[in-house]
Amino acid sequence: MNTEKILRNVWDGNRLSAEEAVGLLESPDLATLGRVAEEICRRQHPEPYRTYNIDRNINYTNICECRCRFCGFSCDEGDPQGYVLTHATLFQKIEETLALGGRQILLQGGLHPRLRLEWFENLFGEIRRRYPEINIHGLTPTEIEYLAHLEGIPTGEVIRRLKKAGLGTLPGGGAEILVDAVREKISPKKIRTQGWLDIQRQWHASGGRSTATMMFGHVETLSQRVEHLERIRQLQDETGGFTAFIPWTYQPHTSLPCRKVGTFEYLKTLAVCRLFLDNIPNIQASWVTQGLKIGQLTLRFGANDMGSVMIEENVVASCGTAFRASEEELRQAIHDSGFQPLRRNVFYEMEERELDKGVGKRVE
Repeated sequence: MNTEKILRNVWDGNRLSAEEAVGLLESPDLATLGRVAEEICRRQHPEPYRTYNIDRNINYTNICECRCRFCGFSCDEGDPQGYVLTHATLFQKIEETLALGGRQILLQGGLHPRLRLEWFENLFGEIRRRYPEINIHGLTPTEIEYLAHLEGIPTGEVIRRLKKAGLGTLPGGGAEILVDAVREKISPKKIRTQGWLDIQRQWHASGGRSTATMMFGHVETLSQRVEHLERIRQLQDETGGFTAFIPWTYQPHTSLPCRKVGTFEYLKTLAVCRLFLDNIPNIQASWVTQGLKIGQLTLRFGANDMGSVMIEENVVASCGTAFRASEEELRQAIHDSGFQPLRRNVFYEMEERELDKGVGKRVE
């Protein structure tokens, strides 16, 4: 397939087909692909800044019935390493987040058979009462489907009750690759493709916004990687509810086969995501899995957002990857990439009233 012809069509404003996207993933011409992805990104985001967020990933439990083959974080009920955070511990983590300038928590956990819907309703209600400025970005479609199963009620009812209790936005976790043949190999107990999409569709229909993700570099083929992107793009065409897309690489640590994705393929896939997902405005870097220097490069390969300072992160770290950065370091990285750093919230609304004229300094 002629890479130059495909990229010229995209440059001219034509939508990328699935076949063309696979051709670009097969192409060795990373430099040209990155240049076009950056140009398309600049058309959508001509502003002189690139964004980031401050939040904290709080895992309320590591006990999980699902036990996906790629996960190094979960454990069985009864395992001495298992835990469920107390409300007091959760509140302490939220207060630490607020003290560091964060206004959001990413609340996710395992599929714990003893944590019922009422437990989450009470927790969300108490968080909303104590910390009204905090957005709860929490519970993936996997967790919502599991709660519906435990309670014997439709997923739409779970969504309605969680939203009423205080759930603010829905993260895109649990997507991995939205192809059932892949999901059967890596997470046979997890929600199927259509279920994940349907819950996101229901959340969007309720007026909610969410993010979408892709974990790649394991058993999937390049065609299946694009099939995942195609399903996300189709749903976005339908609902418009996704604020951002975050592709990240599987962190090898188990016997699960992998493609050994390095920087070259990560950046190439990121660029294709920008070109293919023409209806999702924000593409986020995964510096937590790639490191801050590669995170800087993503801003020249189609990403417009550096993600979160990530005050706390446990799941990726459990696989042996532990990149960390302070807010000042994240702002410096954006600045060194040729952009001005600007702090945003989960809705991509700017939290700073004017552009930062310095480095590592917040404008309040």
